[in-house]
Amino acid sequence: MSTPLPAVKRLKTRREFLQAAKGKKAVRSGVVIQARSRDGSLLLGADENAPGHIRAGFTATRKIGGAVIRNRAKRRLREIARLLLPLHGQPGIDYVFIARATTPKRDWSRLVGDVESALASLATGRTSGDREHKAQEA
Repeated sequence: MSTPLPAVKRLKTRREFLQAAKGKKAVRSGVVIQARSRDGSLLLGADENAPGHIRAGFTATRKIGGAVIRNRAKRRLREIARLLLPLHGQPGIDYVFIARATTPKRDWSRLVGDVESALASLATGRTSGDREHKAQEA
């Protein structure tokens, strides 16, 4: 019998976003993902005592464009998180998805690949960033 997928809840307060910013991050062409365990440790791993849900937050700065562009970027990231976090996210971990300038226009399949790659690298502890990811694309 398979285990149920963990629930994904939202980060809502500034304090929650700032706590996640103190954790590890994975940088890709289309997105930056920050992750931190809710118990405050920097270790991202399967914790048997962790609550059964994942929390996610989404942000886009004015650098990437006006309100319409920022909202489009966040909508795209929310949809990808809805699809991938139950599969690749870890319970007890808070994730913050930060839109980059390429997020609103990036091809959907490449953006999904960016997020999937970033989540995988956060899970394994390898957060080297874009350089390794670009080598895989070539």
